[in-house]
Amino acid sequence: MASSDVPPKLFAAQEPIFPKRVSGKFRNLKWIIMIVTLGIYYVTPWIRWDRGPNLPDQAVLVDIAGRRFFFFWIEIWPHEFYFVAGLLIMAGLGLFLFTSALGRVWCGYTCPQTVWTDLFYTVERWIEGDRNARLRLWEAKWDFRKWRLRVTKWIVWLMIALATGGAWVFYFADAPTLLLDLVTGQAAFVAYGTIAFLTVATFIFGGFLREQVCIYMCPWPRIQSAMMDEHSITVAYRDWRGEDRGKGKNREGLGDCIDCNACVNVCPVGIDIRDGQQMECITCALCIDACDEIMDRTGRERGLIDYLALTDEANERAGNPKVSTRRHILRPRTLIYTFLWSLVGVGLVVALFIRPDIDITVAAVRNPQFVTLSDGSIRNTYDVRIRNMGGGNATFHIGVTSDAAFDVSLEGTDGLTVDVPADATQLQRVYVIAPPDSPAADGERTDLRIWVEEGSENTRAHQDTAFFGRGL
Repeated sequence: MASSDVPPKLFAAQEPIFPKRVSGKFRNLKWIIMIVTLGIYYVTPWIRWDRGPNLPDQAVLVDIAGRRFFFFWIEIWPHEFYFVAGLLIMAGLGLFLFTSALGRVWCGYTCPQTVWTDLFYTVERWIEGDRNARLRLWEAKWDFRKWRLRVTKWIVWLMIALATGGAWVFYFADAPTLLLDLVTGQAAFVAYGTIAFLTVATFIFGGFLREQVCIYMCPWPRIQSAMMDEHSITVAYRDWRGEDRGKGKNREGLGDCIDCNACVNVCPVGIDIRDGQQMECITCALCIDACDEIMDRTGRERGLIDYLALTDEANERAGNPKVSTRRHILRPRTLIYTFLWSLVGVGLVVALFIRPDIDITVAAVRNPQFVTLSDGSIRNTYDVRIRNMGGGNATFHIGVTSDAAFDVSLEGTDGLTVDVPADATQLQRVYVIAPPDSPAADGERTDLRIWVEEGSENTRAHQDTAFFGRGL
């Protein structure tokens, strides 16, 4: 086959990247965010919260068996999924807001892939050394020292990955109980399988794929361009100030960039920010710290690489002062996102505080539509599901209101009350009976409302339904 007939490669081979250690305000900010986010992730399942005798004392819990979600004092039931939907909408609007204002700030600071990859890089530097040492180790032959360093690094990575996968499953069961079951081999297979899968995924994504996940697997780099405009702030190089580049003492006619490649050496995705905006850039701002350090050493003004908007270039080339960050951020687009985000958040908070402690669902039994009793009365049957969302056991009274007269009885009890334990749901069959001479008995359809009332708290809930007579 001729060389011209060889099909082109669709994927480029991964080039090894060895980011150099850097210090500065953005690196310090990334340290703080890493510590806080990882601390929240690993510690949250172990926070205890008293929920009474019938529920696990865990502050944050996704109870799949009970189909509920617990977050400290908040308890979300299956019929309240709109809270989850609202939080997802807020997350999406928040991502749009921050991207339109500050570019890929989520990717650079708080994305889980970024945080864990940064942690794995930290372990790698701790064991193998900084950039130059790791480069020499990469090119060295596989001797005892190289094997020792690599295996040590992989073991630490694996421990981090195992802790990551283990922490995830603790959100779905009582953490101390599940830990004991895991250690003694009594946990469910799905728990071991989930931990194994997440451990392998974290180990591979954070240790080996790294920037490949951001470049090839994540869709956000392709979407972000629609979220940004000429006023969005992102990491950029002031080429009008830095060019032409050059080294040496005789710098006549040269810009501030001395072509030291410090910005390239610290980049976790291996790009050169001086080549302009690139899809691979996650705006972690480490290149800003590296460049500012060089500017300080050479006695030049900081900000050769900085957070900039596209409009800043024209202003600065014309000699105008730089537009303030506040003016870039506070513009109609971001204000609309902020308003919508706040609107959803306020709506969720209001819905959370006005929701009742009880909830009912009424399902009419329509097979048959009605039953004619021996005295000529007409009876309809309803299944009433009562959710006691309060913190204690409660006795509920069931009643009916309508323009017509009805008698009510409950299956399994002589009265009209039913006991429901705290944080539980109970299904009660209710019979509604129309006397023989009642208009509802002879009619086709009569509207009625079934009430459930908790006497001690005077809390009520209702649902409208219909009664069918023999005129149907």
